Amino acid sequence: MRSEIVVEKIILRKYEIGFAPLLFEAASESRGGEFSRWMPWCHENYTLAESETFIAGGIEKWEDQTEYDFAIFDAQNGKFVGGVSLNLFNRQRGSANLGYWVRTNSQNRGIAHTAARLLAKTGFKDLGLNRIEIAVAVENYASQKTAEKSGATREGILRKLLSIGGVQHDAVMFSFVREDFQNCL
Repeated sequence: MRSEIVVEKIILRKYEIGFAPLLFEAASESRGGEFSRWMPWCHENYTLAESETFIAGGIEKWEDQTEYDFAIFDAQNGKFVGGVSLNLFNRQRGSANLGYWVRTNSQNRGIAHTAARLLAKTGFKDLGLNRIEIAVAVENYASQKTAEKSGATREGILRKLLSIGGVQHDAVMFSFVREDFQNCL
């Protein structure tokens, strides 16, 4: 998997430990309300050490080829705006999960759906995947809207698929398949 992906609007970069202060700043700004409801890692007492631990763990998973975490940067001003990841690989099926988040002051600008589509396309191209899934809690309407805008296909509801903050949630399943990007690969 390539470590940097650039398009006009955003840049995806493999997390580096030096990004920890940027992640911490984004989390500090975003914590609370709906954001923390769906991203419980972003809790009230979130620390810089937690950012460092997350990034260090992601670097290990990258090396093990079990997860590919990217920081999202605004291509115009270089600001750190969020994260996107491919994880939960099923090598037998050739599938993976895709997740995303964008800091609160950068939301509603098309960043998340652009990042999701870009990483999906790259996952098919670089990793030879057949299917990429986006599972969204049925009450997380903003994330569902992002998945739809990214071009993912809504497939249905899977009961009690997600555990978020220790609570089980039904999930809307969205997916991309290799053929969705046939003209781009």
